[in-house]
Amino acid sequence: MGDAGKGTLRTVFHIDLDAFFVTVEQVLNPNLRDKPVIVGGRPGGRGVVASASYEARKFGIHAAMPLARARRLCPNAICLVGNHYRYAEFSQKFMRILGDYSPSLESGGLDEAYLDVTGCQNFGSWRALASRIKEHTRKETGLVASVGIASCKVVAKVASDVGKPDGLVEVQPGQERSFLAPMPVEKLPGVGDKTGKVLRSMGIQTIGQLADMPDGLFKTRFGDGMVWLQQHARGLDGSPVEERGEAKSVSRETTFEQDTVDSAMLKATLRYFAEKLGAELRDMDKMARTVTLKLRYADFETVNRGSTSRMATNLDDAIFRTAVQLLEPALAKKYLPVRLIGLEVSNFTGAGMQLSLFDAETKRLEKLDRAIDRVRDKYGFDAIQTGYTIELKRKYAGRRIKDDKPPTA
Repeated sequence: MGDAGKGTLRTVFHIDLDAFFVTVEQVLNPNLRDKPVIVGGRPGGRGVVASASYEARKFGIHAAMPLARARRLCPNAICLVGNHYRYAEFSQKFMRILGDYSPSLESGGLDEAYLDVTGCQNFGSWRALASRIKEHTRKETGLVASVGIASCKVVAKVASDVGKPDGLVEVQPGQERSFLAPMPVEKLPGVGDKTGKVLRSMGIQTIGQLADMPDGLFKTRFGDGMVWLQQHARGLDGSPVEERGEAKSVSRETTFEQDTVDSAMLKATLRYFAEKLGAELRDMDKMARTVTLKLRYADFETVNRGSTSRMATNLDDAIFRTAVQLLEPALAKKYLPVRLIGLEVSNFTGAGMQLSLFDAETKRLEKLDRAIDRVRDKYGFDAIQTGYTIELKRKYAGRRIKDDKPPTA
């Protein structure tokens, strides 16, 4: 039933942009094409690979690999910090293109989406429709998409991955389980490193072996809450294609080029993050009641410390003060240099809900933050610096702090 006109069986596309960050950079700078390119951080930095060109992948480089290791594998690789604002622009164009083909669209991130095309019978076959989407995407954005076609989301996602790069894989209804069966168990979405190791310790090497596990044995080992994973291994996934809900948190984090015990530097970084998060909350018209600090020490121990207040806020200063209150005892408890620091705000409320409780000083700070937002929106974030961030700018000597955990693409 691959033909669009032969029935009403559910048909789902998973459309995934190949090496998204790198491909955007190659569209913007054609001189980077056909070269080993890595997006994720500056040469000499300690970040991780966010995206690698297929030329770089031939050397064994992959997403989430430490940059230092990637450079050892491919010394001639071109390393780029990346520009998340440009990536967001390309992503928005991509999503608008997909929206032309079906109203049932679910974003899976900047570079991938599910499209329920059931009933979209104007293109003769599902492969013809998928080819049209691929060509439309290439023509309008310069980006390359791989498409998986199946009766459910999980199989469509695996199919698009199998087809990379520039692939188109269709799994016929009734063939879902046999399609998945021979693949390594780690190919199944939801099987991470930890679950994969447990499954392999049980002798489960392939998705087919996972599908064939007796239900009772699976539930005993993994619990009722993981039954969905075995169902997915059998090619069964009834979850609908639907628009994602609102974000429940926003965060920033960075890995320092050198481990640091400089508390002033840590506070300056938190101030920068607080201003970024405050601006994002105000843009979302939200306030947050919970602030969470993340620290990773030189020995790689990672701790998270949170504080929840009865009063929600989106003020830079309030977020920063809470972050510092969390930082100081964390530093006092463990006398080791810090490798990574992060800040998150969550537990959102509407921005107007607390206004009647604001005092005059809070209202003044609110007006000040919004005035700064307007200047930064027009001239860039660095157009205005505040006490701590002036010191950060001096230390980074004009280089942009890597203020996001790089997603994979």
